[in-house]
Amino acid sequence: MKILIVEDDHRIASLLQRGLERKAHVVELAHTVQTGFQAAIDGLFDVLILDIKLPDGDGMSLCEKLRNVGVTIPILMLTARDSTEDKIAGFHHGADDYLTKPFSFEELHVRLIALARRPAVYVENQVLRCGPLELNTGSAEVFKDGVPLELSRKEFSLLELLMRNAGQVMSRQLILEKLWGSDFEPEANVVEAIVARLRAKLDAPKSAPLIRTVRGIGYKIDR
Repeated sequence: MKILIVEDDHRIASLLQRGLERKAHVVELAHTVQTGFQAAIDGLFDVLILDIKLPDGDGMSLCEKLRNVGVTIPILMLTARDSTEDKIAGFHHGADDYLTKPFSFEELHVRLIALARRPAVYVENQVLRCGPLELNTGSAEVFKDGVPLELSRKEFSLLELLMRNAGQVMSRQLILEKLWGSDFEPEANVVEAIVARLRAKLDAPKSAPLIRTVRGIGYKIDR
């Protein structure tokens, strides 16, 4: 599964990310209402874990906003609020499930699997194709000419970004913001390093690179 976690507590977010990645899921983190909203509308996820208390707003409002713009991803509210009124409010704002802290990781995982089994309108659009490449956003699998490729989480995210915007140039700054967030202070040439690793896995010897460099601007992949 591909899972989006919107949680301002970095310790909890990291624990959830490590636990879910050990279960072979692809996880993306956001820590604010703003970054969570952007991630949810930009990417295709199987399920969203959403904390209610966020630094720039509350999760219930974010949940309602996502529903209002047509985002149908299953949402699990994660919060310390355990009153019946809070749970009802969460469901009224568009949540599909509600889990209170502290919680069992195994229970969380089972709930996520159950939520992801529910049909949603985005499922039919999960496969992206560009030339010989096929990327399944739901299963986090990538194939070239039908042969599966092993990619890291960042390599997959970058390739998905380029394929989702095929034919358009993605600037280095935009890639940094999409993959790491606007507050991230990157190491020198971090984007270039990931592009180089991707090319090593995607391109045949002496062939033209599938990911093209547009000098002075960024990178693109053709349809």
